[in-house]
Amino acid sequence: MVLHSALFRVNMAASIVSQTVARGLRGASANHLFLDKFKCARVSCRRWLNLQEYQSKKLMQESGVTVQRFYVADNAPDALQAAKRLGAKEIVLKAQILAGGRGKGVFDSGLKGGVHLTKDPSVVGELAKKMLGYSLTTKQTPKEGVKVKTVMVAEALDITRETYFAILMDRACNGPVMVGSPQGGMDIEEVADKTPELIFKEVIDIFEGVRDDQALRMAANLGFKGPLERQAADQIKRLYDLFLKVDATQVEVNPLGETPEGQVVCFDAKINFDDNAEFRQKAVFAMDDMSESDPTEMEAAKWDLKYIGLDGNIACFVNGAGLAMATCDIIDLHGGKPANFLDLGGGVKEKQVYEAFKLLTADPKVEAILVNIFGGIVNCAIIANGITKACRELELKVPLVVRLEGTNVQEAKRILSESGLPIVAANDLEDAAKKAVAAIAKK
Repeated sequence: MVLHSALFRVNMAASIVSQTVARGLRGASANHLFLDKFKCARVSCRRWLNLQEYQSKKLMQESGVTVQRFYVADNAPDALQAAKRLGAKEIVLKAQILAGGRGKGVFDSGLKGGVHLTKDPSVVGELAKKMLGYSLTTKQTPKEGVKVKTVMVAEALDITRETYFAILMDRACNGPVMVGSPQGGMDIEEVADKTPELIFKEVIDIFEGVRDDQALRMAANLGFKGPLERQAADQIKRLYDLFLKVDATQVEVNPLGETPEGQVVCFDAKINFDDNAEFRQKAVFAMDDMSESDPTEMEAAKWDLKYIGLDGNIACFVNGAGLAMATCDIIDLHGGKPANFLDLGGGVKEKQVYEAFKLLTADPKVEAILVNIFGGIVNCAIIANGITKACRELELKVPLVVRLEGTNVQEAKRILSESGLPIVAANDLEDAAKKAVAAIAKK
């Protein structure tokens, strides 16, 4: 399923890397799905908390995890002062945006690269001038790039050896699992595929936590020797403490490295959080940077709607993620292009239906709307009332195709048929897709 591939690639709730490793450990092969016919202008699924690099490192510092010394600046003079204050042999300046590939990115100021190394602190100010306030475009950003508002000025450390380490929730083990490899700093999926013997796993008892023998065994499997083995084991236990403290679903460190000076350092980390724990983690979730979010997605989230913008012209209005993906696929099968993925969820109210229509009709690309509801928890009559209200108040000007099935469907069909609105009824999903595509063809 094409849309499933899009979701799979962008879902920040669990990284592809760790999931692939976990699947590999269970003997399953990693099948990667890529976009083919859908060209997504912006794929932005339900917004899980996604922290900037410096924010993740701050959380790690607070848990006693060893990271590089760093400062954060939002203007060039402060960046320069931070570089001088570090007093480091070498400094790394990193643009802070929620996208990968920063090192190979390009700024609209002309500066190439969102990551720069220098041994001269005075250079940092000039580099920061060309970063801050300018848009950085990488392979993971929209075409117009993302404006950089913050930079991280950090001590650059030499790395003698790189390893990979992660703690993640694994359904197969009914709890957290440590996953590690002595082959870090590279594509861990490739390691899992070509040399699975270099992937090590330790199942953690959620009540007991990480035992000393487990931490030491993982440190040894990662290749740490002598005093570094105990140091690495200590870092592993501290990372697990962080995992529990912030209600994480994953803490991934790549690389977990050792320096020539004999230090074990977490050089980079990706932390994913349990969205249901927001009520407990108010301080963490308050760090959420909404400035890079899609405005439509943010508006949808206010009404508990899950929205993904696509490049087509047929808006999809569906309840349930699986049904939404199937709807997008069948539209494509019949020669159409989905304009979005909009999931109403289960406990929908009329107001949500109305707000969903406002979002869909505000998109200038939308030339038709396909409503596909299979009512189990959802009452079809509520959907029908929301649809008629939206059509009248918003003066809907594009063709509307509706397929309803399930709870209270006869009452819903009566409401629609007696509304006097130009609504095209569909018998099933395929019929709905055909009629939506045909409606655009007639225009």
